[in-house]
Amino acid sequence: MHVTLESPRQPEVIALIAELDAYQDTLYPAEARYALDLDSLAQPNVLFGVARGPEGHAVGCAAIVLNPAYGEVKRMYVRPELRGQGAARQLLDALESAALAQGCRTLMLETGPYQAEALAFYARQGYARCGPFGDYPDHPLSVFMCKQFPAEPGCQP
Repeated sequence: MHVTLESPRQPEVIALIAELDAYQDTLYPAEARYALDLDSLAQPNVLFGVARGPEGHAVGCAAIVLNPAYGEVKRMYVRPELRGQGAARQLLDALESAALAQGCRTLMLETGPYQAEALAFYARQGYARCGPFGDYPDHPLSVFMCKQFPAEPGCQP
């Protein structure tokens, strides 16, 4: 498994994002979902990582949106049949390293309470629950988490 920063505008990646959307459609109503579309993921302030298996096929993806105050983890997804093999950890590690290289020392995320595996994964990676951030409302179907790295907080997109 290897992870590289790539464009989200690839058929394999678009298929991964569609799988993620279909999965989240089964868990949360539309008004409680804050997904970024493909155009938003292709912006210059977005780090987009793709995990590829041994044959080079995309098996997972994730993004960090950099802004002056923090980076936000978005669109984290690994195909269910490949979970537990380290792809999510490799994706997050690669994105965190890229964000740190750009001066980002605070990472935030919003996920949902019905994704126990994701919540446990983020906690193992050092993310702690926090209050709402940015434009997110305080909603019972949102769980907010953050991770601080040593040095000055903030990001330089």
